Amino acid sequence: MPTDPERALSGVRIGVARILGRALEGGDLAVPDMVRLLECRGPEFLALLEAADSLRRRSVGDPVTYVVNRNINFTNVCTKKCSFCAFSRTYRSDEGYWLPVSEIVRRAREARQFGATEVCIQAGLPPAMPGDLYIRICQAVTDALPGLHVHAFSPEEISYGCRRSGMRVRDYLAELLDAGIGSLPGTSAEILDDDLRNVISPGRISSGEWTRIISTAHSLGIRTSSTMMFGHLETPVHVARHLAHLRTIQRQTGGFTEFVPLGFVHTEAPLYQSGRLPKLRPGPTGWEVLKVHAVSRLALDKDIPNLQVSWVKEGMKLAQLCLAAGANDLGGTLINESISTAAGAGHGQLVTPEELHRVIRDAGRVPAERDTLYRTLRTFGGGDEDGAHPLDSLRTGDRNRFGSYAQLTRSRRFRFNPGSAPVSGTRETSATDG
Repeated sequence: MPTDPERALSGVRIGVARILGRALEGGDLAVPDMVRLLECRGPEFLALLEAADSLRRRSVGDPVTYVVNRNINFTNVCTKKCSFCAFSRTYRSDEGYWLPVSEIVRRAREARQFGATEVCIQAGLPPAMPGDLYIRICQAVTDALPGLHVHAFSPEEISYGCRRSGMRVRDYLAELLDAGIGSLPGTSAEILDDDLRNVISPGRISSGEWTRIISTAHSLGIRTSSTMMFGHLETPVHVARHLAHLRTIQRQTGGFTEFVPLGFVHTEAPLYQSGRLPKLRPGPTGWEVLKVHAVSRLALDKDIPNLQVSWVKEGMKLAQLCLAAGANDLGGTLINESISTAAGAGHGQLVTPEELHRVIRDAGRVPAERDTLYRTLRTFGGGDEDGAHPLDSLRTGDRNRFGSYAQLTRSRRFRFNPGSAPVSGTRETSATDG
């Protein structure tokens, strides 16, 4: 009787079969191996999905996890103009907003009341920002809500905080750790290839600086996620090198909690609307999404076993399909997702645990709530527990209580005003490592 892996490899060319077999036996995939898999079609595509699903089952089992969390994007005002970002505004814009620290704490407290175990805090890079602002935000939230996990500040933001404060990266991260930071989002990675970064995000931190900040955080015991944006100008070689680079970091530090492929949302992105790059793709195709998740499982399984699919980027139906392509996590409830929404993602800002359970069970899997560090809090074996979470009590109309990105951009109460937003006279310096 053939095993699942043997059945998956039947009818597949010898080269691809050998690559899949090596992955299923726990061997490493080289960059050319990953490229070959990312380019596969037909029966080989189906074999790839089956191999990734088989490896996922063996590695992490059938539970599909999620975290109950809230995103708090406290300002959209940013000194940089990343061409793929539709979220940011200049300080002169009538749509610029700023949430004071007291409002950040209020939103975190409301999230806690609705059962959240995490708040994810990220924002634009506002001009004249006090160098200690991120530290004060973290301290205020942890003082008010002990035990609530603060997942905050990407490597891009850490770099900016260092420049504004004149502090070394290690010292700045140590201050955040003392203030109660729980983990960092591994966003601002995009594609870790500087030539490509200079086209899609000129002025952002280099791949080397991203790596140094992430590695320094890991050395201090601060865990981070890891991400990759795909579906724009990248090639399979870029994707494969990115995955190999993350694998190398993880083997050196062990600090990544998960890997999250993020499909490029093109609808409102200035890079797409300008039309200046004729080879720019309007986000990934469905096949690309499935292949990237499957290859990520095969390439990273031993080192980063948690593979998250972003329902807000891909939509819940495609996210559900990714559960058969190696993914074992559906991210978070989000409550207030702004960045993808601003880019034109039409998949909502909030999903309840009850809705996630339905999607997971329809895929033949077992729902489980986790914390940010992937420790299981509750496993839902049957349907009786559904509807018991505080967020499940919200109906569609009730969700308006949390507000939206569009409302914030029109808000007079939170309108960004350089005269009223915190301003520091700290001279900017170059961030240094240490």
